[in-house]
Amino acid sequence: MSNLKPARGSKQHPKRVGRGNASGKGTTAGRGTKGQKARTGGRGGLKVLGLRRLVMQTPKLRGFKVPKDNVVLVDLATLDQACKNGEIVSRRSLIAKKLIPASTAKVKILGGGELKKKLIVVGCRLSGSAKERILAAGGEVR
Repeated sequence: MSNLKPARGSKQHPKRVGRGNASGKGTTAGRGTKGQKARTGGRGGLKVLGLRRLVMQTPKLRGFKVPKDNVVLVDLATLDQACKNGEIVSRRSLIAKKLIPASTAKVKILGGGELKKKLIVVGCRLSGSAKERILAAGGEVR
């Protein structure tokens, strides 16, 4: 324990400002000349972490719309090719088959193409035509 030392370069001495011109940080101590920011205690800025980012991202004029959810669209034709007869189709199963990215929040199944297999759809949004075609093929929607 008595021989332990921090790794080379991991400890840095703080910048010593206002200690004479020979130090390179004398006179104005690296603050430039005059103005509110040059004075002691002048202009602190936003202290709460993340608040500045939030303020800067919010548009200034005429209101703004909140970004929509991350919804990925999948056609029935894609499901017909990728799934077996009687299989359960859910967000997790589609991610496992790599039909949608893992970062997907929600899935919506659209009625594009033909569906010849009986599928059980769980926890996915559906368009009206997709729901009709799934039920017509003998599948279930939960």
